[in-house]
Amino acid sequence: MNTLKELMARMIHFGPIATMLLVKTITLSTIYCSLMWWPPAESLGGPGYVPLEWVPQKAADNNKMQYCGSCKGYKAPRAHHCRKCGRCVMKMDHHCPWINNCVGHRNHAHFVSFLIFAVIGCSQAAVILSCSLYRAIYRSYYLYYKENVPIVYLGVYGLVWVLFSIGCAVGVVLGVGVLLYYQLKIVFKNQTGIEDWIIEKAEYRRKKFTDLPEFVYPYNLGWKENFKLVMNTSCEPIGDGITWPVRDGCDQHTLTLEQLQQKDDKRKRSKEYVIVEEYSGSWCPISKGIGTLFRPPCSDESRIPLKKDDRIVVTRWKKYWLYGACVSAGSSGDSDFLKGWFPRRCALEIINSYREDSGTEMIPPAPASSKSKIKDKKKKN
Repeated sequence: MNTLKELMARMIHFGPIATMLLVKTITLSTIYCSLMWWPPAESLGGPGYVPLEWVPQKAADNNKMQYCGSCKGYKAPRAHHCRKCGRCVMKMDHHCPWINNCVGHRNHAHFVSFLIFAVIGCSQAAVILSCSLYRAIYRSYYLYYKENVPIVYLGVYGLVWVLFSIGCAVGVVLGVGVLLYYQLKIVFKNQTGIEDWIIEKAEYRRKKFTDLPEFVYPYNLGWKENFKLVMNTSCEPIGDGITWPVRDGCDQHTLTLEQLQQKDDKRKRSKEYVIVEEYSGSWCPISKGIGTLFRPPCSDESRIPLKKDDRIVVTRWKKYWLYGACVSAGSSGDSDFLKGWFPRRCALEIINSYREDSGTEMIPPAPASSKSKIKDKKKKN
């Protein structure tokens, strides 16, 4: 009882009360000003979207840009359409599932800052928790051989919880640290994750076709200028997200023209398939074979439901999976313009409709189940 009275006497004192009031005053004032500076209704941390049905000011630039059928407008330079957000995002880097949003022109600096503080905070937490765990394990040593040293007591549940927390903290430091390194790397180059992939394909094309001129990335202005364009103390983006400063010898459409050429090459490589086995779009298609189930594509891209006789233009191939766009539907009528992965065993490739040498129509490969029927017809003939 005396201990409780002593505690209350210590708490109900000018010093502790003044300290608590000071902390609360600073906290509430900061929140109050922040709500005015960054209104919640207007500061949702969005990446910045290209306006719907956007068209360039000069009609002559239309042929130098990609058209987005979903947004019914042209994609501004450095913009890409995000299937999850359903909009074309300015300077899109990637869609992050951990913030359930895209990282783009307006929130790139916020995202990098978030990664920096996440790594710093979890590093501090890992050190504190590890030292506390050490003190708790060797509690008896500190009790008998050390005086005036704070003792850490952890029961079984507390020990398990601290171990779990250390694992989480270290995991965040390692995982987010790698992502932070990659993000800083592309910031210093004034690139995005998508543009890094475009540059890699551009370099590959020039190794394959040596007659092509050297590709120069137009937005690399030197690491200092590149860093300033993204990172600053206010985390506010520089520019309107449509027009970008470029290096000498390049223009606003240098990268988009390269993208158009890459897509044209992809269309030439594409193959058409016909669906011979229905697929529900499941991410775990148990009925499609062991290989299909346990060797899915390492991608968060969608899986598309398909009906028999649907036709797919395939642009990517895996051993057990194919990626493409459904260009026509069979009896379903609801599969038009879907893009995504589906099991390879559900489709058969359609050979070119006409021979280039004779113009004779070729017959698509028949499903395995119908091969016997074809043999019977040949015998009858």
